[in-house]
Amino acid sequence: MISNELILAAGAGANPLLPNPWEILVTAAGFAVLLFLVVKYIAPAFEKSYQDRVTAIEGGLEKAEAAQAEANATLEQYKAQLLEARTEANRIREDAREEGAQILADLKTKAADESARITEQAQRQIEAERVAAVTSLRAEVGTLATSLASKIVDDALENDERASRVVDKFLAELETQQNAGASN
Repeated sequence: MISNELILAAGAGANPLLPNPWEILVTAAGFAVLLFLVVKYIAPAFEKSYQDRVTAIEGGLEKAEAAQAEANATLEQYKAQLLEARTEANRIREDAREEGAQILADLKTKAADESARITEQAQRQIEAERVAAVTSLRAEVGTLATSLASKIVDDALENDERASRVVDKFLAELETQQNAGASN
């Protein structure tokens, strides 16, 4: 029962559910000072830090986008240069092919001309040798014919003019016989 008495004596006029008004006032003043410090100093510092971070991130994104755009532009430029280089290489290849064909045609023409020149020179040489051989044979045949005729006729054909006529007549008859034989 002592405990009931103590409870009655201690709370004779105060409600235990309601706090002391001085405690409410001190707590409210402490909260107000703390709220003032948070709003005045701490929140702006956090806001500034947040803004700096946002700015840094946005700046980094902008720089990354600019670098990406520049890289894409450079890539397109390299592709254009590569296409131009390939086109130039194809043009040079075609020019070289055409030049090679022209050189080959020139060499064939020169070879044909040289062949014709060599053939013509050989024909002239053959003709000259044939003429020389005919002349040599005429002289020899003439000498042989004269000596044979003089033995047969027993007539001296020592006269050069007469010997020449006999040889010419003999050779003319010989050529006529050859031409007649070639025609048959």
